[in-house]
Amino acid sequence: MKKQILFIQGGGDDGYTADLKLVDSLKKELGDTYNISYPKLQTDESLPDFGWLKQISEEVGKLKNEVIIVAHSLGASLLLKYLSEYEASKQLAGIFLLSTPFWSGDEDWKQGLKLRDDFAEKLPENTPLFFYQAHDDEEVPFKHFETYRQKLPAATFREINKGGHQLGNNLSLVARDIKNL
Repeated sequence: MKKQILFIQGGGDDGYTADLKLVDSLKKELGDTYNISYPKLQTDESLPDFGWLKQISEEVGKLKNEVIIVAHSLGASLLLKYLSEYEASKQLAGIFLLSTPFWSGDEDWKQGLKLRDDFAEKLPENTPLFFYQAHDDEEVPFKHFETYRQKLPAATFREINKGGHQLGNNLSLVARDIKNL
């Protein structure tokens, strides 16, 4: 039976289309022993979380246990918010977060995206957690990666020298970690 992966896109007007290259890279690297689900999340700017937490919950609910979740950028930060504020309906085999912003500041639009102070204690126990970030990410400053490293010392952190926000559209490192679960 194929292992299941849910891939959650990044934000922006073309986030879904841009992240198709990441999904394609992951498919190529993992081969056909994995089934990757890549739903298109809709953004509702009238909601504090853009309506993504509900959609993430629904997508997780569609899968069987032992699901692997890979998420990019805004999707990665909102996956962390979802997992730290709600009980995941499925057992997770691994969580892989790419170019993940750590939201801070007082701007109104950020309030629904920010993690609670105790988020690290609320994440699913015994689930491997991986972070990936390129030093030359032009969207998410590398200091966000360092903030997560401080708050989640048990997680695995993979620094990538070059690749920008899209990690060079090369998820071979992520695929290797998934295969080693």
